[in-house]
This record gives sequence, structure tokens and C-alpha cells, in this order.
Amino acid sequence: MISDAPDAPSLSAPASGRFAAGEHRFPLRVYFEDTDLSGLVYHANYLRYMERARSDMLRIAGIGQRAALEEGEGVYAVTDLHIRYRRPARLDDDLTVVSRVADVSAATCSIQQTVMRGEEILTQGDVSVAFLTPQGRPRRQPKPWTDIFSRLMRGEDIHP
Repeated sequence: MISDAPDAPSLSAPASGRFAAGEHRFPLRVYFEDTDLSGLVYHANYLRYMERARSDMLRIAGIGQRAALEEGEGVYAVTDLHIRYRRPARLDDDLTVVSRVADVSAATCSIQQTVMRGEEILTQGDVSVAFLTPQGRPRRQPKPWTDIFSRLMRGEDIHP
């Protein structure tokens, strides 16, 4: 029987990112399904990569989006997005999405994200989200969440 080493992630757990100096680093690999006919990553898939990285960042930072949704407290919605494509990624490339909190207010948060291949910048995005009630109206984020975002902006690491 195969067992996991103490304090090691489960062998069946999905890939997860980690924090370093307040930045979240999320690893991923380019699969065939991510590419277009030219063998390059289809442009919209960079948005998927960034979304996965943001969701992972929030989850491991202790921001319970699912609980907030299920309890009727609210959800995040993207309100603004700017993306710059610099170089293409290709099939089998190992990439890292680096995310860092750029700004936080009572109801919003801005996150800068960079998709990298090694040290090479491929794509950069600036994403702003607002916390909304289930009816779609802006509302204050939970105070513990804004505290987490503020710590990340100061470069502090968050450990689960």
C-alpha cells in the first residue's frame, strides 16, 4: 500500500500554489486542449489560468468563497480586466501564474497576475473584483478577508 509522507500533500490532491513574499505562485502545464490549430495557447485560456490561480490563492489564504456563497453572504465578480499578451505558450510548457494583491478597499480588490515560463513573462493581467450580495449589489467584504488582503499587500506570507 502506498501512503503519503507526514505533512506531504495527498497523492490524489490537485496541484496547489504557494505563497512566497506575499505573492501566490500557481504551477500549471499546457495541455493539447489549451492550444489552437497553431499549437499555441488559445488567448482566452490565459484568463482561465488566471482565474484558477486567483481561486487557489483565495482558498489557501483562508478566504472561504464557497461558504460565503452557500450562506448567502455574497460572491466576487470581475468588474475590470486588462490583459497584455507578450509571448505565446506552447504545448507541454510548464507555466507559473504569479498573483499579487495590488489594492484593497471595503468592497473591492485588485490583483496583478503574470503568466510566466521560467523567468520569461508571457502574459500580464490586472483584475479588479467587487464583493456582491446574492442580488448583485456591492457590499463590504468580510473584515477578516480585507485583513488578509492587506497582509498580502505588505508582502507577508499566508500559510494554511
